[in-house]
Amino acid sequence: MERVHCDVVVIGGGIVGLSTAYALSRLAPGTRVVVLEKESGPARHQTGRNSGVIHSGIYYRPGSLKARFAVGGAAEMVKFCAEQGIAHEVTGKLIVATGRDELPRLHALVQRGRENGIPVRELGPAQIAEYEPDVAGLAAIHVGTTGIADFGAVAERLGEASGAQVLYGTQAVRISRRSYGVAVGTSAGTVVRAKALVNCAGLQCDRVARLAGDDPGMRIMPFRGEYYDLARPELVRGLVYPVPDPAFPFLGVHLTRGVGGGVHVGPNAVPALAREGYGWGTVRPRDVADELAFPGTWRVARRHWRYGAGEIRRSLSKRAFTTAVRRLLPEATEADLTPAGAGVRAQAVLRDGTLVDDFLIREAPRTVHVLNAPSPAATASLPIGREIARRALVAARP
Repeated sequence: MERVHCDVVVIGGGIVGLSTAYALSRLAPGTRVVVLEKESGPARHQTGRNSGVIHSGIYYRPGSLKARFAVGGAAEMVKFCAEQGIAHEVTGKLIVATGRDELPRLHALVQRGRENGIPVRELGPAQIAEYEPDVAGLAAIHVGTTGIADFGAVAERLGEASGAQVLYGTQAVRISRRSYGVAVGTSAGTVVRAKALVNCAGLQCDRVARLAGDDPGMRIMPFRGEYYDLARPELVRGLVYPVPDPAFPFLGVHLTRGVGGGVHVGPNAVPALAREGYGWGTVRPRDVADELAFPGTWRVARRHWRYGAGEIRRSLSKRAFTTAVRRLLPEATEADLTPAGAGVRAQAVLRDGTLVDDFLIREAPRTVHVLNAPSPAATASLPIGREIARRALVAARP
């Protein structure tokens, strides 16, 4: 049996795990880091399957980790991409109110943006047309610091620059605490011995926490986000978002011009039947059973069934999805929408049915668990990585 010795072992080769490895190399040069990733390469799940948006931080509650890390992280991400030659662009975006009932929420976003130190410009219908001639709305706000990036390429570069030993195709299957720290048994037969462990396993993070003998106090509920490509990308110049419902940690169906020039439309938010279920045809009984056994799942269902029913309808009916798109882009037709790849959001849910709305990082002996890091985690990955790395270095002390 092969044994690998290091200072910190990171489970998860997405952008947060690889950013943590990168931060460890900067904060404490010489730190030996091993990253375990069960897939054959980096960024195969949330990181590589999102809309690629560098978020400004306008949506997030002032003082929250999301607000703190996204605002600074957006500028850092742009700088990192520029220095590393990674495809990116600062496009700005519009958040558009299409109904009068959305106007108070739009004005609240203006105030929140100002509280978070984000410059915003309020627009009327004529000014909307100056930015997006084919977009309809009663009012909007323009957020100039929003951009787009190839987050998969960012994750890969972070891994390379970290100097960490990244073991792909290697899943953690056993975790035990020892006098020196932790021992992690892997699917490859290797045992990794480390002074501290960081759990950045995303869609599997609650299971990894339990594998370590810790009660995470939450459960991952997977929500699939389904996308279409817009056949007439000339209808959209940049990024266009609806006004989000503050009761949910989802931003609604939006229009995103990607780094390759095409336009993504979506995503919705459909409960998935597997942790890594990128289509209705992927069903994993263990994942479904885990959800049904957790009391928070039933409380979410009772509280938000109307919202969920609407999302499922838009998933099963292209016509219904198109109707949602046409609120922002009246010229769009069903024929303009071509199915594209889907992503799955790892959404933490508490026992009382609360959808966790902030990044959630918990510590245990010799261990740091990252238990909720969905959007804007890619945007904020550099400062998040430093925060996790600092905690890991403390956990690694004798």
